[in-house]
Amino acid sequence: MSASPDPWTPTADGIVVAVRVTPRGGRDRLGGGEGPWLAARIAAAPVDGKANAALIALVAAAFAVPKRAVTIVAGDTARLKRLRVTGDPATLAETARNLYAGEP
Repeated sequence: MSASPDPWTPTADGIVVAVRVTPRGGRDRLGGGEGPWLAARIAAAPVDGKANAALIALVAAAFAVPKRAVTIVAGDTARLKRLRVTGDPATLAETARNLYAGEP
């Protein structure tokens, strides 16, 4: 039996994170894993980009980077998204590992 792959991939200038988003999910929360995806719950409805904007703000806060360092690279209108987070790849990967494990 093989383990699920990590939901993040290091790049030269940061990481790409696979996220499964639940819009209208109560309060905003990022953490825990759902298979090869990092789980995100967003209070905003997926209307007029509000859920995507809330997701970017949530990811930026969790990774301690400015919002401009987070971009959606795939899945703009889907629940399964890939986000690029720019910064130190090792630090970002450690943060992603902690978030996936459900740690703050």
